[in-house]
Amino acid sequence: MAVKTITPTRMELTRLKARLKTATRGHKLLKDKRDELMRQFLEIVRRNKELRTRVDEGLAAANRALTVASSVMSPEMLEQALLYPKQRVELDMTYQNVMSVHVPVYHYSVQNTGASNIYPYAFAQTSGELDNALEALSKVFADMIELAQVEKTMQLLADEIEKTRRRVNALEYVLIPEMQTNIRYISMKLEENDRSTKVRLMKIKDMILEEKYHNT
Repeated sequence: MAVKTITPTRMELTRLKARLKTATRGHKLLKDKRDELMRQFLEIVRRNKELRTRVDEGLAAANRALTVASSVMSPEMLEQALLYPKQRVELDMTYQNVMSVHVPVYHYSVQNTGASNIYPYAFAQTSGELDNALEALSKVFADMIELAQVEKTMQLLADEIEKTRRRVNALEYVLIPEMQTNIRYISMKLEENDRSTKVRLMKIKDMILEEKYHNT
């Protein structure tokens, strides 16, 4: 029995068969897209794990050094030492198309890149631990930028995977079975109509032959 009211005609049957063919092809393409998205997502997850470990270790090292520097320097001196940084960072963002998902790509440039420009203060008035803290932060900065890019990419890919999964399931478990059921229903009705037509024609033929026999 059909899922919904349809007209059992040959034109409708042809239309449904064409739709089923398109839906089946679309289902395969979406499954391939979902699988490729999953593969790239898992690669991004592995990269995220590596970056997260490095960033956590770098920030922990910087925090330890800054804690020691804070214990040997007064808050006023520490604030004054970090008040006027020498380096400046500019961040630009472009987009990369990954399986129809536009993921961000961050590009940054640092002005005054000399090693001495990391430290915006006179060494005589500060602790060596403050130098270590700034050096650790400088080393981990690039990983922090990439980590932000990777985590945003993970979020966008996860959203697209979920959308694609829902479309695949809708085609696989709802639309395609419904069209197949409707095609079987129409085919059955058309076959019944053909058999009924043949029976009527045979009866008419018998009636004509019988009438002709009685008239002779």
